[in-house]
This record gives sequence, C-alpha cells and structure tokens, in this order.
Amino acid sequence: MIRLSFGALLAFGACLVLVGANQQEIAAQLGLDLAETGLLGAVLALGIGIGVAGAGPLVDRWSRRPIFAVASLGAGVSLLAFSGELTLIRAALQVGLAGCFIGAQETVVNASIGERFGARASKPLLIVHSAATLGAVLTPFGIGWLATRTDWTTSFQLAGAFELALAAAVWAVRLPPPPHRDRESTLLAPLFEVMQPAIVPFALVGFAYVGVESTLSIFAVPYVDEVLGLDGTRGRSSISAFWGGLLLGRLLVLAWQREADARLLVGAGIGGGLVIAIGVGWAVSPPELVFAACGISFGFVFPVMIALTGQRFSAAQGSATGLVAGCAALGGFVIPWLHGALGDALGVRPSFLLLVGWCLVIVVAARSAWQRRTT
Repeated sequence: MIRLSFGALLAFGACLVLVGANQQEIAAQLGLDLAETGLLGAVLALGIGIGVAGAGPLVDRWSRRPIFAVASLGAGVSLLAFSGELTLIRAALQVGLAGCFIGAQETVVNASIGERFGARASKPLLIVHSAATLGAVLTPFGIGWLATRTDWTTSFQLAGAFELALAAAVWAVRLPPPPHRDRESTLLAPLFEVMQPAIVPFALVGFAYVGVESTLSIFAVPYVDEVLGLDGTRGRSSISAFWGGLLLGRLLVLAWQREADARLLVGAGIGGGLVIAIGVGWAVSPPELVFAACGISFGFVFPVMIALTGQRFSAAQGSATGLVAGCAALGGFVIPWLHGALGDALGVRPSFLLLVGWCLVIVVAARSAWQRRTT
C-alpha cells in the first residue's frame, strides 16, 4: 500500500507544478496575463478540492480500490488529451478534471494510511507526501529537458500515462475496508459527523498553506524574470528548489523522535513568513536559496495537518481529511488568482510580499488547534 501511495503522490506532485513550470510557454500560446495564468493554476486547485472533499464520504463507505482506479483512469485521460490545439477554456476544463481525479486519489491514500497506522500515522504520511515533493522537484527539470526537444503538452501527456499505470497497479494492492459499512445510513452521514467547530483551524491552515504553496509555484518564473532579471531556466530551478526544500523539511520531521503536534504548524507559519518578508523584501539572490528556505519552513505542514485531522476525527477519516484537504485546495484556487490579479495591478514583488499575511493565518489557526487539543 505504501508503494502505491508513494507512486500516486509522486504523480500528484508532478501535476501541481505542470502549469507553473510551463508558464511561459502556456502564456505565449494562449495569450495569457498573470491573472489568467493564475486562474488556470487555480482551476487545478479547485478541481483537487472538489475531488478530495467529494471522495471523502465515498471512501468512508465504499471499497477503496474501485474509487482509486476510476480516479487514476480519469486523471490519465484528462492529461493525455492535452494537445497544441488548446484554448483557455479547454485547458481550464482539462486541468480542472485532472485535479478532481488526483484529489480523489489523495483522499483514498490519506484515509487508508490513517486507518492502518492510527496514532502513528504522521510518519507514514510524511513518507508518502514526500513523494509529492519529489515529483514537484523533478518535474521542472524534466520539463526543461523536454523544452528543447518537443512542445509543452508532452509533459502533461507523460503524467497522464503514469496515471493509467496506477489505475492498473491498484488491483494488486489490498487497502483497508471502509469504516461505515451500514447501508442504512445516508451517504453523507460520515461528513455530518465531522462538521464541527474543531475542524475549522485545520481547514484554515490548509487554505492558507496550499494557497501560498500554489502561488509560489505558479509565479516563480515571472518573479525571477521581472524582479531579478533572470531567465526562465532560473525560474524553473527556483520551483525545484522550493519543492526540494519542502522535501527536506519533511525528512527532517521524519528524523525527529517525537510525535508531531500543532506547535510545529505554528513554527512553520512564523518561519515561512519571515523567509518571504526578508527574501522578497530585499530581492535576495540567488532566488533558489530563498525558495528552498521557504520550502524547508513549510515542508511538514500538509502531512502533519492531515495526520492531526485524522486523529481528531478517527471515526470518519475519509470525510474529515477530505474536507480539510478540500478547503486547502480552495485556498490553492483563491489565493493564486487573487495574487495574480495583484501582480498585474501592483507588480509581482508586492503580490509576493502580501503572502506574509497568509502565513499569519497559519500561525493563528494552528495555535487555536493546539489550544483546543490541550483544554
């Protein structure tokens, strides 16, 4: 199960940076400004949000393997359909569908690992979510290599082919059975169980974190170009540095001997905010250093947030983690679109500096989650 989950999140991470790493080529072919490019990346996040939240009640009630297989097949077809004859509407539709299906995959992974490992789930989740960062680190380099040999759609098609392989591989893996087998209960019964005030801090952490993560990934290339005067290659390497930092941050927490708690999320918000304020405020170069430091600060936020959510709502982990991840993906939709518009109006640098506000949201929400746990 861990190997399948690792492969699924490896593809997930690759999909997260496809738009950002291809930003210049997509913008040139479709004639997009920063707000429109941000909207295209945001549609991916919106699709992920629909997928992770919508799959939650299904994962808590029905067999996981068919859900995972259908999600992998849908993602594969959506990505393979990319071609040079795209319009903005068609590209947004395909990106959104791919996001929806990979979001459903993620909910299967999060719930299955949470149920199998229980209170010890934070470290297995860190391991498999490290695959997402690895995919996001390697993909920009692969796209840079492909750029000299073929057009930008090839990277989307390769990701689609990998998804089809996952659709076949899941049938050789045993996944935990769903906890809600009672067919007399309604489909949304697990979701109603988790609709409590206690879930709000986790949802806010996810909203702010994924929004910052997506904005940095989508607009790294124009930031490096317009603010630092460097070429697109350095922008792509900055994306890889950011996700490499995320990977390193997760590995550091894996090496930590204590169980993770919400205080780690408070520290992440403070550290990430300081890095953005200093690195962007002073236009520190090389940009790879700033993006890597930001990644290290945020590295463990998502898997720790998911693990803590699963522990808090252990009877309906699919619905709880799906709802929180859905709110996170909503942040990945709203915040890049908002900051893309701000970038067009004020410039890329001010729009990046304003990300510090979302880091403060992480700090306040995580502190609230810690206080609820200890009172």
